Amino acid sequence: MAGRVKIAIPVGDPAGIGPEICLKAVLDLQVRAACDPIIVCDEALLARHAKACGLDAALSTVKVLACPQPETASLGFGVTAPAAGRASIAFCAAAVNAAMTGEVDAVVAAPQNETSIAQAGIQFDGHPSFVARQTRTNEEGVYMMLCFGDTRIAHCTLHRSVKDSIALITKDNVARTIRATNVALQRMGIAQPKIAVSGLNPHAGEGGLFGREEIEIIRPAMDTVAAEGIAVSGPYGADTMFHMPGFDAFVVMLHDQGHIATKLLAQNAAAALTIGTPILFASVAHGTGHDIAGKGIANPAAMIEAVLRMAKAKKIAC
Repeated sequence: MAGRVKIAIPVGDPAGIGPEICLKAVLDLQVRAACDPIIVCDEALLARHAKACGLDAALSTVKVLACPQPETASLGFGVTAPAAGRASIAFCAAAVNAAMTGEVDAVVAAPQNETSIAQAGIQFDGHPSFVARQTRTNEEGVYMMLCFGDTRIAHCTLHRSVKDSIALITKDNVARTIRATNVALQRMGIAQPKIAVSGLNPHAGEGGLFGREEIEIIRPAMDTVAAEGIAVSGPYGADTMFHMPGFDAFVVMLHDQGHIATKLLAQNAAAALTIGTPILFASVAHGTGHDIAGKGIANPAAMIEAVLRMAKAKKIAC
């Protein structure tokens, strides 16, 4: 149907629950009303998952962007293997390429298995940096924003050791994260976003008693973006700020500052947006579920939420 939002949905790790939750999501009535969902997968692989999960009767109604991966033919459920890593990256790359060429309007990706990808010898430390490379965007300006309900949490650092992450908390990086968050919120239809920023240390440093990063790095970064017209407040203690009302997004310094809060408050129901790239890209915030792959019991709630959020964001952007 002309004019409808088209969303590519790569199935992620082919040995995990990705194919199942993608199938369940595209069969959801809310999703079908909101957009034209298109699964990106090897067709034989998708059919095998559909049969195992009791979804094969509806497979003929599902749109598929075929991405042949013959070596997945012998891939079992719940295994880690180089073939799984190569296939999952191929599916995601095909979806991103479709978004770059305008074939689809957005991408919502199922989870990847980083062990399988590493076994395949492929560089991968999360969707944001991967999408940056695929879209030829500077990785330094691309970040992750976790979304659930009306809560949005953007991260200055992601899949790095805590030691390496602390070294990345610089004035420039914090300012870039705030700017990317502000632009993403505006693309979602929030004309004048209000953003809260966390500290790095306990109690946001307690005035320098527990560290000086808030005084010497985070506050100067906030002053810089405030001078550009961005409404920003903080730094606040990361253990308390999520209860504060009136903010459209929170910016945190470290992976766990945002992810622990998200997984406590929205278990298996959060979408992870990649912000700072030229395409609309989201993924689910849970894992590959190897222990339940192929059993038909995986919960598609996070995938449905992510697709609906992307469809709404695209409609607003238009």
